[in-house]
Amino acid sequence: MSKIEEISAAVETGKMKIVAGLVEAALAEGIKAEEILNKGMIGAMGTVGEKFKNGELYVPEMLIAARTMKKGIEVLTPALKSSGVEPIGKFIIGTVEGDLHDIGKNLVGMMIEGAGFEVIDLGVEVSSGKFIEALKENPDVKIVGLSSLLTITMPAMKETVKAIKASDLPGDVKIIVGGAPVTQNFADEIGADGYSVDAASAAVLAKSLVA
Repeated sequence: MSKIEEISAAVETGKMKIVAGLVEAALAEGIKAEEILNKGMIGAMGTVGEKFKNGELYVPEMLIAARTMKKGIEVLTPALKSSGVEPIGKFIIGTVEGDLHDIGKNLVGMMIEGAGFEVIDLGVEVSSGKFIEALKENPDVKIVGLSSLLTITMPAMKETVKAIKASDLPGDVKIIVGGAPVTQNFADEIGADGYSVDAASAAVLAKSLVA
């Protein structure tokens, strides 16, 4: 088994204790950081996402795989920066105002990061103003992800989409939404650019929007 295959297997199976050492060994062998990222980590998280959608994996296994990938990326980041490898885009995520839930949002963030994005997590109970402020501070952001886990905070999601669309921001920022009470019909109704039913689908959707 090659080092790339070992890294991929470690991420898929959530072997957090060994992934950093495997990444270090791969770099020491002269394997390019970009190859380790794309084939060893992003590829593995793509497989994890597919297994989750097919019911072969559940949320706990998916979280462990995402955390394992994150551990590997911590080791890989200096090499990626020195070799000039850039993320495929910036992604802002947050749970809308009035909602304190973050497990689903965190999982989406990790899957988006696993897809090759730089993720800016604004946390929970984020007002439309905070989203807009973050977009102004990061004009190169390509996508904003809004999460809502409570039916009573869906109006806040609607208001946030409206406010972002109405703000005078440079570039073409896409907005995707998700969460337990959110549906495709609701996403269409409020003018979102995309809707995802789960974290794995969110990662696929995000990549399609910047392709």
